[in-house]
Amino acid sequence: MFVENCMTKNPVAIAPDAGLGEAAKVMEKGGFRRLPVVEHGRLVGFFTNRDLLRASPSAATTLDRFEERTLLSKIKVADVMQKSVITVTDSMTIEEAALVMSREKIGGMPVLSSAGKLVGIISSTDIFKAFVAVMGLDTGKTRLTIHVADRKGVLRDISTVLAEMDISIDSMVTMPQPDGTYEIIIRADIPNVDTVKERLFAKGFRVTNVTQLG
Repeated sequence: MFVENCMTKNPVAIAPDAGLGEAAKVMEKGGFRRLPVVEHGRLVGFFTNRDLLRASPSAATTLDRFEERTLLSKIKVADVMQKSVITVTDSMTIEEAALVMSREKIGGMPVLSSAGKLVGIISSTDIFKAFVAVMGLDTGKTRLTIHVADRKGVLRDISTVLAEMDISIDSMVTMPQPDGTYEIIIRADIPNVDTVKERLFAKGFRVTNVTQLG
């Protein structure tokens, strides 16, 4: 799955010379936590609710509402926005986008086309939704966790056991462990879990967890 498949398309943007009061209204009305900042069709910054909170008067202020609004209108988005913006392209995979978010410790990024045009925003929520969709977690399957040694032919041998039982694998993920072994996570329609566990054990594989999803 690619970024363009799970991003929020045609995002609402704001101009750098807009006041913070205007930005706050746009974010509140749309339920947004982030706004790309665009000038003359070009992305020039990224404005988040954290930027807004940092620039707003504290809860202990003695300013009345009118004075607060006046103050916010005088501060421009360009004064507090993030100017060095981390972006991804719509042709990148969701795995790449997730890796960027993890490394940079951010919750969302603007998405650009190959021509450099702003085409969307992708957030950690979008990544989570894509993960659920890719793994089919809401479709009511059985999830097996199988502990295996690091050797060639493991996936082939496990797949053979399931194929002999006429079980079709919906998804399979390998997770390396600190001790050099692996956990193989399989999601499938498995009517008789005990039989599967017995046959895998006979081949030297130990099922450590069984969970019904969806």
